[in-house]
Amino acid sequence: MNIIDFSIIIFYILLTVGVGVWISKKASKGLDHYFLGGKSIKWYYLGLSNGSGMFDVSGTAWMVGILFLYGVKSFLFMWLWPIWNQVFVMMFLAVWIRRSKVMTGSEWILTRFGNDKSGKASHIIVAVFAIVSAIGFIAYFFEGVGKFLTIILPWDLTCSLRGIPILSSEQAYALIIIILTTIYTIKGGMFSVVATEVLQYGIMVIAGLLIAGYTLIYFTDVEISSIISDEWRTIWFGWELEQHWDSKFKAFNNLIDTEGYKMFGSLVGMSLFKGFFASIAGPTPSYDLQRILSTKNVKEAAYMSGFTNLILFMPRYLLIGGIVVIALVVLAPDMNNAALTGGDLELILARVINFHVPVGIKGLLLAGLLAAFMSTFSAFVNAGPAYIVNDIYKKYFKPNESPKHYIKASHIASFLIVLLGVLMGFFGNSINSLTLWITSSLFGGYVAANFLKWVWWRFNGWGYFWGMLAGLVIATLQFILDQNKGSFPAGSLLDDLLTMSAIYLFPIIFSFSLLGSFLGTFFTKPTEEAVLKSFYTNVRPWGWWKPVYLKLKAEDNSIERNNDFLSDMINCIIGVVWQSSMIVLPIFFLIRDYPKALVSLAVFLITSIVLKFTWLDKVNKLTD
Repeated sequence: MNIIDFSIIIFYILLTVGVGVWISKKASKGLDHYFLGGKSIKWYYLGLSNGSGMFDVSGTAWMVGILFLYGVKSFLFMWLWPIWNQVFVMMFLAVWIRRSKVMTGSEWILTRFGNDKSGKASHIIVAVFAIVSAIGFIAYFFEGVGKFLTIILPWDLTCSLRGIPILSSEQAYALIIIILTTIYTIKGGMFSVVATEVLQYGIMVIAGLLIAGYTLIYFTDVEISSIISDEWRTIWFGWELEQHWDSKFKAFNNLIDTEGYKMFGSLVGMSLFKGFFASIAGPTPSYDLQRILSTKNVKEAAYMSGFTNLILFMPRYLLIGGIVVIALVVLAPDMNNAALTGGDLELILARVINFHVPVGIKGLLLAGLLAAFMSTFSAFVNAGPAYIVNDIYKKYFKPNESPKHYIKASHIASFLIVLLGVLMGFFGNSINSLTLWITSSLFGGYVAANFLKWVWWRFNGWGYFWGMLAGLVIATLQFILDQNKGSFPAGSLLDDLLTMSAIYLFPIIFSFSLLGSFLGTFFTKPTEEAVLKSFYTNVRPWGWWKPVYLKLKAEDNSIERNNDFLSDMINCIIGVVWQSSMIVLPIFFLIRDYPKALVSLAVFLITSIVLKFTWLDKVNKLTD
């Protein structure tokens, strides 16, 4: 690595840790300041922080790989998460969540189910889910940043004891970056996380602009057009994928055939099925939920969520698209002569930066990607411990201690979450396997109970508990079995399930969770009437709330029913198109398909204008 690039990276790391530690003194006033920034941080800073937290290096490596292989329609793979849950949050969920005025997602659950045994059971299970998901994401980050840095940096950090390897170079690099990020995150809480993430967002935007500009200057239209096919550059698809690559790139067509997504219409259909329920279920109890709860009021919660969508996708896809253009022109011919696997796609990002990006830009790009890792990692390290300390330790063990005591407990909880996440990362097979486990299995267990909690008055705390528990058990079992893939007889049920793409397991996990939710609900009594009335009055959701609404209406004739379901769903459809246009616009621009880029720009502008009237004007009228 050139000394200029190395100096840029070192300067960035020192600056980030320095800013994080310097601002950390604001976090010492209590848990509200430590985990929510005292609800005093501006909504646009929270939006920048939220967007920065979603701009992770593991996800970026995965997106580079799928864009390279599948072309422009690869943005539909993003629906596996699904990314447009942020659209649903923007349109109505941020307002519903912020009206609770609590600190964490599990504390919010008490406002829905009360504080009796069933409410406490639901409260504990969502805290457990939050902790498990934080550990799972840390493992995902650990896997991604280790692979990335091993290819980029020249030193072999493998550690051995008497000739026995105990730590690979990937693991050593990941541990170094994780330790540095953990220092300022634990010390400063939400203030340090937001301050450093705003800084990191700026670095990531610069990196994206530089790499996009480099590809526009140094690669010609002819070079790009000679590699990609018409099928590669279209967003349209049929039930089955067509040949994405010219016949001379046989290895890439073969890889598509073996990846498990050949029946693309089925994949998109399953993503839509999962995505609708997952999006109405709301954000998982992690960093984006913390950002909503950190806003000053419901209006700013909506602004922040909309701003996150606006600032995230174009800069991210300028970087991703730029890397893919370089890979197409420079790497594709050589890769075509190899026996490719999905793992090779995960290494494209690092290979391009290592060998095909000029000095100076390389350092800034590496700093930007390290910023992407550190911002996302720090967001989870801040969010996870809130559930351990506020929702378990403080509530059930030490309810009357001083603020300093709880902050110290938060430091310990943060270390524990990081340690467990790193240990899980040692057993992850790949970024892709961890991605699919988190998005399909772990989140699959979350969806049913959290969908029902919004829309059905009869759903109670025990239904929530058993629905979440069933999903968690199945997801954990799936992860354990996945680590032993190949140990079961060929053709057996377990072998068939484990060789199936994880997205197709979602209906199984969803069904188990839904069954647990219904059985838990119908075999126990309803939530107390006073709790339901309070929840409906404060949050005002739409759905099957008629019995509660009629009782409230009899007591107070001024109570109005929420009839916005249809308008909210129409806004969500417009929002998904709006969000998608921000993804494909930079891709079309960088592959020099200017007519489609102009169409994408027109779609973005038209949907933005429509949302101004259908969403923003409505938000401006909101009051707490």
